[in-house]
Amino acid sequence: MQEPGPFSVTHVDGRARRGMLRTPHGVVQTPAFMPVGTAGAVKAVTHRDLLQLGTEIILANTYHLLLRPGDELIGNAGGLHRFIGWSKPMLTDSGGYQVFSLAKRRTISEEGACFQSHLDGSRHLLTPETATEVQARLGADVAMAFDECTPHPVTAEEARRSMELTTRWSRRSRRRFLELQGVGDDRAVTNRGQLQFGIVQGSVYPDLREQHAAETLATGFDGYAIGGLSVGEPVDVMHDVAGRTAHLLPADRPRYLMGVGTPLDLVEMAGRGIDLFDCVLPTRNARNGQLLTRCGPINIRGARYAADDRPPDPECGCYTCRQFSRAYLRHLCAANEMTAATLNTLHNLHFYLDTMRRIGDAIVLGSFEEFRQRFRQTYSRRPRSLQDEAAQYQ
Repeated sequence: MQEPGPFSVTHVDGRARRGMLRTPHGVVQTPAFMPVGTAGAVKAVTHRDLLQLGTEIILANTYHLLLRPGDELIGNAGGLHRFIGWSKPMLTDSGGYQVFSLAKRRTISEEGACFQSHLDGSRHLLTPETATEVQARLGADVAMAFDECTPHPVTAEEARRSMELTTRWSRRSRRRFLELQGVGDDRAVTNRGQLQFGIVQGSVYPDLREQHAAETLATGFDGYAIGGLSVGEPVDVMHDVAGRTAHLLPADRPRYLMGVGTPLDLVEMAGRGIDLFDCVLPTRNARNGQLLTRCGPINIRGARYAADDRPPDPECGCYTCRQFSRAYLRHLCAANEMTAATLNTLHNLHFYLDTMRRIGDAIVLGSFEEFRQRFRQTYSRRPRSLQDEAAQYQ
């Protein structure tokens, strides 16, 4: 009997998909959201918290771990899973986003990207080969091919040049990945079951996205990501480009939309066939006092919540909402208590993960479009007063 591949689709409703991504550290039910743990930790919460929330997969970053504590140290410790004490699946970004976000600290050549460390100013060359080797030592379940994340706005010609560079880098990444999977040195590869995803670029230009999707598929990866979005383009353009690009990707491979997005984005993009998401929004915004509710985000620092004894979201079952009032959470923020970041993050991550569960359930039941319309109507409403907000939950 033939062994199942690493990914399979179990249910389809329109273009929305429910699936299973099989990895050496467990199965991920898709669509799935990956909390961002850049340096091997999701800010303000512990791994125990993440497990209690039902987190199935987290993301870490090659560039940051390369600088501190170093991929050699992590590899010698048995890989990233063992080093950080996380037993479930993990994905590592290749560092390609830092090519975009650290523009003032790097230079790009055909060879790769030379970075000046934001920690001590030291210089580091990250090439498709070294990014692949570092991720092999880290041993995450999913490794990303090295790419150049195209900024916005750019001309079509600039986007084409960037896309063509990513194509050449992707081929080198894949070649080195396959070489490493075949070597006998156990120190070189911590996780022999590692998967590698290619990244489709092309900015907001449909013809470039179509061309690059074909080139990336021809290279032959275990899964495919859509990069270069949520970098300043209008939301409707992002939705359109991502949806068109997802339609070009094979149905039997996972599709990952990198760095996106808001709760509305997740619902909309799941409806366009995306399987995996990551974004810093729920954790970063939590640390700044923004709580996400079914009726939209609220800024818990606002004076209007000083005596509000309701939970952040009366319909939420997370620990924060079961135990604490808005007034208390506002007090913690005003007092600069560390607990504020923890409780806010627990709530926001629960909201994201619960939204993904609800999306998956709707796909299985064949009611995704009904769920999407209802989510749009409730989440996008902005209450004018506490009385109006209370009425929305009734």
